[in-house]
Amino acid sequence: MNQTNKKGDWFEVTIPETWEQYTLETLFKDFWKAPKKQVHNFRMEKSVLINGIVPDWTLPLRKNQRLSIKLFTEEESAFIPEYMNVDIIFEDDHMIVFNKPAGMDTHPNEASETGTLANAAAFHMQANGEANRPRHIHRLDRDTTGAVLFAKNPLIAAILDKMLEERSIKRTYLALADGIIKQKKGTIDKPIGRDRHHPTRRRVSETGQKAITHFKVLDKLKQKNLTLVQCFLDTGRTHQIRVHLNAIGHPLAGDKLYDGSDQFYRQALHAVKMEFIHPFTQEKIICHAPFIDREPIFVNIDPYEI
Repeated sequence: MNQTNKKGDWFEVTIPETWEQYTLETLFKDFWKAPKKQVHNFRMEKSVLINGIVPDWTLPLRKNQRLSIKLFTEEESAFIPEYMNVDIIFEDDHMIVFNKPAGMDTHPNEASETGTLANAAAFHMQANGEANRPRHIHRLDRDTTGAVLFAKNPLIAAILDKMLEERSIKRTYLALADGIIKQKKGTIDKPIGRDRHHPTRRRVSETGQKAITHFKVLDKLKQKNLTLVQCFLDTGRTHQIRVHLNAIGHPLAGDKLYDGSDQFYRQALHAVKMEFIHPFTQEKIICHAPFIDREPIFVNIDPYEI
C-alpha cells in the first residue's frame, strides 16, 4: 500500500518502487489515464511538485520521492447540500461509497432539486470542511438499493470514470427474480435500447447498445416461486439487470415497469458489493453494502459472504 497524506490543498504520495517505470508524464497519461486537458492545467498551474519543487515531467520517477498534487481546491457545489441519514460504507480523502436506500435518486435532474444522494454527499463534504464538490461515478435506479461511488475531486473522478469504463470496478448485485431459474449460471448478451412506446422503459433491441449480464443462482425459493440470483455486469446500461432478466422470462419481483410480480414493494435489486484497486494507494478496496430495509427475503443473507 502506498503512503499518502493530505496537507491543506495538497495530496502527497510517496513514490513506490513499482512506479519507477514511469515519468510524471506517463504516470498521469498511461497509469492513471487522466484527461489531457486536466494534465495540461496541472502543468500550467504548477499544481504538481516532486519533493516540493516544480519537476521535469519527462524524468523517470524514483522510489521514495514525494509527489504532491494540488487536488483539494475550492469548487462551487453543483448540488444543494441537504442533510439525510445515509450510511457510508467507505470513505477517504478522495472518494465516498454510500449505501443508498430505496426511494432516492442518485443525483438531481436539475440544479434546484433536492432529496437525492448527491445532495446528501454535498452536505457531508461541506460539514467536513471539504472544499471540492462530489461527483457520482455511476448510478442506481431510484428504487434499487446498495453501494454507490462518489469522487471528491476532478482527478479521481476522471480516473474512476475510466476504471468503470474498463471494468476494473467490479460490482455485484443480488436480485429476486420471478419464477424458478433452472440453470445454475449463465450469461445474457443482449443489446439494450430505448422503448419507443414508453418514456422511461428500455428493451432488448438489435440497434441498442451492447449489454452483458452474468448471473449465478444462489437459492430457489420454491414456496414463493422466486429465485435469488447474483449478478455481475460487463456493461452498465440503464435498467440492465431489470431488462435482461425480463428478457429471459424472469423479471424482478416487484418491478412493475418490467412486468414483475407484486411479491415485493419495489424491484428486488440490491448492489451488495463493490471492488477495485485504489488508484493512489494501490490498496484493494472491498465495500459490502448491508441490507437497509431488512427485507424479509434478504434478511438471512450475509452480504459479507457474497
